[in-house]
Amino acid sequence: AIRSSSGDLVLNVDSDTILAADVVTKLVLKMHDPEIGAAMGQLIASNRDQTWLTRLIDMEYWLACNEERAAQARFGAVMCCCGPCAMYRRSALTLLLDQYEAQFFRGKPSDFGEDRHLTILMLKAGFRTEYVPDAIAATVVPHSLGPYLRQQLRWARSTFRDTFLALRLLPELDGYLTLDVIGQNLGPFLLAVSTLAALAQLVIGGSIPWWTGLTIAAMTMVRCSVAAIRARDLRFIGFSLHT
Repeated sequence: AIRSSSGDLVLNVDSDTILAADVVTKLVLKMHDPEIGAAMGQLIASNRDQTWLTRLIDMEYWLACNEERAAQARFGAVMCCCGPCAMYRRSALTLLLDQYEAQFFRGKPSDFGEDRHLTILMLKAGFRTEYVPDAIAATVVPHSLGPYLRQQLRWARSTFRDTFLALRLLPELDGYLTLDVIGQNLGPFLLAVSTLAALAQLVIGGSIPWWTGLTIAAMTMVRCSVAAIRARDLRFIGFSLHT
């Protein structure tokens, strides 16, 4: 479909995504800069009020879009233009299409995490990737724990797979983005090591690892407090317990 299209821009939307009336206009305005290869809108949960889990996911989306993606966009390098609402420059897509279609993971064709993979390819090719916070797109999120965990596993696999592509970008990235990429990949490992060390201290030494717990809690509270102030939503304070 992309190869046979004739427009300058291509809009990717999931089947369960509902776009605000002005989303296309706002994304097109951002894409006026020819150096931009892709731009994404802000995602919210259309079924936010369905269960406690959908409320938490909606807050996760806010943090991912308005803290992580917004910070990356200041340097023109959003690391994943999310599939539910992303606009691409057709000329850039055409250039990268062969690489995009030849995704393999552990020797097998890969059909997960294609949005992250395509974004990394855009950055490798020298295009900027951007975030448009006022282009709102509502998408359906998992309302029960089983589907949510399976979704997170798919996303974790794609992040792991594309880590190697992202690491090759480090020499070309701004200092902040370099730390961001390293932190995203080392963060889960360091958290696991800290947790195991704390458990070992508790079992072997018989002492409670207060400093480890307090440090993790303080970092979480700072992040969620900033979100609560910016979003003017005190729910983010409670969200720190989930995080």
